[in-house]
Amino acid sequence: MESLETIVLIGVLMVVASVVAPRLRVPVPLVLLVSGIVVGFVPQVREIHLPSEAVLVLFLPALLFWESLTTSLREIRRDLRGILLLSTVLVVATALGIAGLGTALGMTWGAALILGAALAPTDATAVSSMAKSLPHRNMTLLRAESLINDGTALVLFTIAVGVAVGGIDYSAASITWLLVVSYLGGAAVGLASAWLGTAVLRRLSDPLVISTVLVVLPFFAFLLAELIHASGVIAVVVSGLFITQSGPRVSTPRSRQQTFGFWTLATSLLNGALFALIGIEAQSAVRAVAVSEIGPLIVLTFAAWIGLLVIRFAFQVAVVALIRLIDRRPSQHARRMPTKARVVSTVAGFRGAVSLAVALAVPVTFASGEAFPGRDQVIFVAAGVVLLTLMVQGVILPPVLRWADLPADTSREDELELAQHAMVEEAVRALPDVARSLGVDEAVTDRLRREYDDHLALLSFDPDSEDDVGSVRRQQELTQLRVAMLEPKRAAILQLRDTHIIGDTTLVTMQARLDREALRLLQPEVLD
Repeated sequence: MESLETIVLIGVLMVVASVVAPRLRVPVPLVLLVSGIVVGFVPQVREIHLPSEAVLVLFLPALLFWESLTTSLREIRRDLRGILLLSTVLVVATALGIAGLGTALGMTWGAALILGAALAPTDATAVSSMAKSLPHRNMTLLRAESLINDGTALVLFTIAVGVAVGGIDYSAASITWLLVVSYLGGAAVGLASAWLGTAVLRRLSDPLVISTVLVVLPFFAFLLAELIHASGVIAVVVSGLFITQSGPRVSTPRSRQQTFGFWTLATSLLNGALFALIGIEAQSAVRAVAVSEIGPLIVLTFAAWIGLLVIRFAFQVAVVALIRLIDRRPSQHARRMPTKARVVSTVAGFRGAVSLAVALAVPVTFASGEAFPGRDQVIFVAAGVVLLTLMVQGVILPPVLRWADLPADTSREDELELAQHAMVEEAVRALPDVARSLGVDEAVTDRLRREYDDHLALLSFDPDSEDDVGSVRRQQELTQLRVAMLEPKRAAILQLRDTHIIGDTTLVTMQARLDREALRLLQPEVLD
């Protein structure tokens, strides 16, 4: 199938899935996955393949950068110990566990170790797309783990391929050195790239150029890390987290608006394309193996999937018990979560495109030129496990969440409320000095002060006070009226354009102003 036809097909699948999924009350990625499997029966579609290089070089840097930009560094620091254990030790334990299971069920040790490395990491894209209903802290832990564990898995994959294909004899010291270079080198490259990017951003004022720098930055960090054989994944994640700290001080409101819009659309398209391509690739995986092997491979697929769940749950229980035994500080006690949270984390530990990309990256031949035995089997099992984690765990996660009945997490809402209070209070305090410096008329200053006072009263209302409730209701009605009045304004400028009184460029400028006003008025709803 031609490239243009492929793009159109994936686009149509994404549009259809976005319409159908809400009606079926299932996640959009799940519908895309099933759609990819279904269209894979079409002979022409079977020619479409998910290039491993495209996932690791194109999709992965962009998606991880956006995930890191929208993840709180403060919250990562709060649970850093647990995140590091899950993204390193658990990945190694999972890879070895799956490798042992694969060997017991007939795979060679080299192929089984590669399979373990492929299936070990949870997928950041899948977690963000499929686990949106998780409480905020649980979601942050899963996302942070998924951002980092790809780096560990790719190092394990390099070792596994070196052992299986190249006959390289790794020692404990050489493996330790690979991990050190991967993590510390990747982190150093990420920091250096983000620092350089920030220095460039400080000297720019054009929103389009600023947005372009932020688009290039993750790929630059990934490339630089790969050149020194460090982890491109870690470099991208670290650079994204750094930019979350420095970016607000060096970018402009318009560039932030452009950047947010671009990354939201771009990552949505990349996510949708990935899930559809995974479904299509699953068809290729089935067709690549002999019919006689399908039965045993299906057994291995289910065994590996169950093994992932058991290892993940057992590891979390063991680590939590060990931490509680060693660390008895009150701060540690306050961070504890119920046992049911481990069950939720186990079910929400989705595998995705990274696992499939690692499997597809298995070399076709040995260094001697001989065909690598087990490559098709590794791809088959990896694709099958990815499908099971997304389709089965994606379906059972909502009832598991209801069963777990985790404590409500209002930390994000509390922080939003605190931030709004602080902003308005600071504005009220600074208003007289700013007005004097600008030479603004006192009447104008008084009008703005009344608006701020009304806003502060709205934020500070007492639900048990009839006066406050009435004031809030009036403010809500005023906001509704202001939003409703935007439509007549929009109709007026459209009429001017349609009657050729103003041009299209003027229309676009005025519509942008109305859109910004609508976003300002509807900010709470937009954030939700």
